Amino acid sequence: MALSTLDPNTALIVVDLQKGVAALPAVHPIAEVAANAARLADAFRERGLPVVLVRATGIAPGRTERSFSRPGAPRPPADSADLLPELNQQESDHEILKQTWGAFVCTGLDDHLQDLGATQVVVVGVATSFGVESTARQAYEHGYHVTLATDAMTDFSAEAHENSVVRIFPALGETGTTDEVLHLLEKVAATA
Repeated sequence: MALSTLDPNTALIVVDLQKGVAALPAVHPIAEVAANAARLADAFRERGLPVVLVRATGIAPGRTERSFSRPGAPRPPADSADLLPELNQQESDHEILKQTWGAFVCTGLDDHLQDLGATQVVVVGVATSFGVESTARQAYEHGYHVTLATDAMTDFSAEAHENSVVRIFPALGETGTTDEVLHLLEKVAATA
C-alpha cells in the first residue's frame, strides 16, 4: 500500500545501522541507506518526534549455521555494535540493545513507545529480511500502524530484500521512499 498518512504521534525506529553490520556486503550502498535514515532521524528530531536507535549486541541462543557462537567462528570486531556516525545520535534518542532479530523482544521498546503515546512507527535499517522485517512484524502485532521507507534499508540478498518489500511489507503496513515520509511529516507539522 502506498503511503497515505502519518499519525501525529509517529516514532522512527532505526534497526542495526552499526559498524559491524554496515561492513558486510549489501545489495544497496550502505552509505545511501544510512544517509536516508539520517535524514529521517533529523526530521523526526526537528519535530520533537521519537527516534529509536537499535543496536544488535549479541544473538539469541540456539543452534544455527550462521551462529557466531560456534567453536572457531570469527568474532566481530570490538566496535561492531557502534552506531554509524551518520546517524548523529542525540541525547533525546532512545537506544535499544537487542539480542534477537526484532527490536521489541525483551527490550522494553513497546513500553517506551506506549509511554510516549506513539501510535505509528516508521521502520528503516539493515537487514531488510532480518531486523527490519522482524521489527515491523512485531510492531504490527503490538497494534502500531507500520510504515517502511524502503530506500532507507538494505539486505545481504537481493531476493530476500525483494521478498520483504514486495510480499511481506504490504501485509504489515505502508511502504514508500524517504522523500515520501518526509513529505508526510511536513503535512503533519502543518496541521499540528
